[in-house]
Amino acid sequence: MLKAVSGICLSMMVIAGCSSGHAAEKAASPSPTPTPAINLRAALLQAPKGMHVSYGPETGAFGSLKSTQQGLQAMHQSLLDHPECAGAAQLDATQPAIAKSPAAVVAFSSANGSITQALVSLPTTTFPGALPSQCRRYQATVQGAKVTYTTKELAMPQQGDQSRAFLTTATGGKNNAQIGSVIIRRGNVVMSLLVVGRRVKQSGLFQLGHQAATSLSRIVH
Repeated sequence: MLKAVSGICLSMMVIAGCSSGHAAEKAASPSPTPTPAINLRAALLQAPKGMHVSYGPETGAFGSLKSTQQGLQAMHQSLLDHPECAGAAQLDATQPAIAKSPAAVVAFSSANGSITQALVSLPTTTFPGALPSQCRRYQATVQGAKVTYTTKELAMPQQGDQSRAFLTTATGGKNNAQIGSVIIRRGNVVMSLLVVGRRVKQSGLFQLGHQAATSLSRIVH
């Protein structure tokens, strides 16, 4: 999962929805973007059946995206018992080379949950490291509520050049939620998916990851 997008989820897990906080920005006009970002937009998924676009598509330099800025702000406002876990197994949007990289983000939602997808075209072949053991279970204070995150890595069939999948259970706050995450690298492009709901099925997460990898293969050979 990307650091910015996970930051959005960190603040929204309390109410079990990544994209709901951005619905009001749906009609906002996207800023001018370079050609690589437009190509990334072409690889974004379409709204799954029963869901609607709640945010984006937004394209531009990764660090300048509204979703990135809001995600970083959400993380700064959250208190973790293991602060290093906020950026674990993720791309770091505060790194200049990553912040300047072309990116595209879109989010879908329904009454049952949300899906957020992000793609970043990096200057070099980069893939986040493994999740540290201390980050498999940690606590955070989000919007005044104490939330416990428990994460396990899933044995997803490899997609692209590198891939990982995780399932996180968030307990505490107003609602409990599960967050399925998939991160895939193909060439220099890193794609992440976050699926949030009361219960996230592993089979559905893998299927969505395969669809995203197929779309990515159309623009990165």
